[in-house]
Amino acid sequence: MATDADLRKLLYKVAKAYHDDGLTQQQIAIRLGLSRIKVSRLLRTARDERIVQISIASPQDSNADIERQLERQYGLKEALVVTCLTDDPVSIVDGLGVVAASCLTRGLQGDEVIALSWGTSVLSVVNALAPMDLPDVRVVQLLGGLGELEAQTHGADLARRMAQALGAKPRLIHAPGIVKDEIVREALVKDPQVADTLDLAGRADIALVGIGLFAPGSTLLSGGNTLTTAEVEQLKSQGVVGDIALQFFNEQGLKVDHPINRRIVGTDLEKIKAIPRVVGVAGGVEKVRAIRAALLGGLIDVLVTDDRTGEALLAAPESRPHGNQPAWGQSADDLQCTPDGNRG
Repeated sequence: MATDADLRKLLYKVAKAYHDDGLTQQQIAIRLGLSRIKVSRLLRTARDERIVQISIASPQDSNADIERQLERQYGLKEALVVTCLTDDPVSIVDGLGVVAASCLTRGLQGDEVIALSWGTSVLSVVNALAPMDLPDVRVVQLLGGLGELEAQTHGADLARRMAQALGAKPRLIHAPGIVKDEIVREALVKDPQVADTLDLAGRADIALVGIGLFAPGSTLLSGGNTLTTAEVEQLKSQGVVGDIALQFFNEQGLKVDHPINRRIVGTDLEKIKAIPRVVGVAGGVEKVRAIRAALLGGLIDVLVTDDRTGEALLAAPESRPHGNQPAWGQSADDLQCTPDGNRG
C-alpha cells in the first residue's frame, strides 16, 4: 500500500518529467506504467499540493496587468493597452492604430469577411496596415458613407484602402449612412447591391469599429451635416452616450430607440454584437463613459485603448457586463482542460 511519502515522490517525478523535461502525458504514462488519465490527475494534484508552483512574469514595460484586469472585469476576449506619453489625441489614436492593425491581421487565415465602420480610430488602423496578399478576404462596410466623400474617415474610402492593403476584395455600400426619411431608406435597403452588402456585413467574421463619443467635438457631431440640433438634443435626452457605426446606445450599452434609426442605412447593433470578434479601437479619457457603456453592453469582444483610459475603466464602479462571457480567469476545472491546456 502506497504511503503519503510514496505518493509525494511520484507526484514530484511526474511533475519534473512534465514541466522540466517537456514530456507529454502519454510519454510519462508509458515510462511509469500508468494511464494517461492517471498522469493528468497526478499533475493536477501536484499543483493543488503546491509541489508545482507556477509563476508567470509579465513583460517589462508592458500593461499586461491592466489588460488582464480589463478582461476579467468586463468579460473581454482580449484587451490591448498602449502606453501613451502624451495627451495629444492624434498621437494617442496613432498609437492605438499600430497595435490594432497587428491584432486584426495576426490571426487571418485568408478567407475571412472583415467589416468596418468609419472614423479617425478606424483610419489609424488602416494607415498602420502592412501590405498582405489575401485575395479571398472580403472587406465590407458596416454603414453607408458619412461626411464628405473626399474625407479620409469616409467608410467607403476606408474599406477600399483596407482591401488594397490586405490584397483583398472590397464590398462597398453605394449609399449614404443616413438619409432624409424612412421612405428613402426603405428604397435603398431593398436595392440588391445594398441589401447583399449589408447581409454580408452582418455575417462577418471580424468587425473593426470605433466607439463614437456623443459630445461636442466628436467626429460625428463636429461635421454638422449628419444630425440636426433637434435630433442631437433628443438623443441626449434619451440617454445616448455613444455610438458604433451610427447605432446609438445608452449608459448600459443598450440600443436607444429613436426615429433616426429608421433613416440609417447600416448594420443593426444586435447584428454587429453577434459578429464573432468585434475589435473596438478607442482612447482618450474623454471617451471612458462611451467605452464603458459599450463594454457593459457586450458590444465589443476586443478593446484596444491607452493606459490612462484603461486605468479609468478599471476605477469605474463595477457593473456586471451583459451579453458576453468572461474568457479569462476560469479555473482548469471550469474549462475541462489538461493542466497546460493543450499538451495532452
